[in-house]
Amino acid sequence: MGGPPPILEFEDLWAGYGDVPALRGVSLAVDEGRVLALLGPNGGGKTTALRVAAGLLAPWAGRVRLAGRALGGVAVADLARMGVCLIPEGRGVFPNLTVRENLLMTTGAGAPAARVTKIACERFPSLTSRQDQLAGTLSGGEQQMLALARALVTDPALLLLDELSMGLAPRIVEQIYTVVGELAAAGVAVVAAEQFAQTALGVADRVAVMVNGSIVIEGSPEEVRPRLADAYLSRDRQDLTQEGRPR
Repeated sequence: MGGPPPILEFEDLWAGYGDVPALRGVSLAVDEGRVLALLGPNGGGKTTALRVAAGLLAPWAGRVRLAGRALGGVAVADLARMGVCLIPEGRGVFPNLTVRENLLMTTGAGAPAARVTKIACERFPSLTSRQDQLAGTLSGGEQQMLALARALVTDPALLLLDELSMGLAPRIVEQIYTVVGELAAAGVAVVAAEQFAQTALGVADRVAVMVNGSIVIEGSPEEVRPRLADAYLSRDRQDLTQEGRPR
């Protein structure tokens, strides 16, 4: 007997903007409690893949499944209720609200206010003394911690992270990815899109490298690591004749 279906699965997925493809026949999967690092240079299609998974962009062709269920036409709000949570590039906080107010906004998903604050402060103690501070005045690292805290209190099944480490000091990145690893160990499926590979490789179970909308390498971190440099350079050599929508 086979095991449970992947939490997220793309099958021969095409998507893009206007008539310009950003994903070209992408197939990938991530299981419960696993971390998929989605790596590649800027413009490789990583953000587009996350947007499709979160329901923010409809695919042109192919299939998207969540825990075995086809997701064609499912509304973004319904996906959120099913446990899909996206932290976009550039954090995901409301800068003109306080830390406490940012956290309390997650109570709409059913989490009690006391539990929200408790979880956030246990995971990120530096937020404890910042409860009445405007989120926009926090450091970049603290804003990212707040965004991740807001996500984890909703009890996600699938966490989509877009450039979580961008602009952050290595020490802060290590701290944040430690929490990501702990979430995966608790059963959350994670897709972490990163331009700078080393930040995600330490917690990844599988790695997929995207260049010009296609997956050019996939495997374990140990298998992919020595091939990363060639993969990133390949964007200048890759055949781009597949322009346009799939036939």
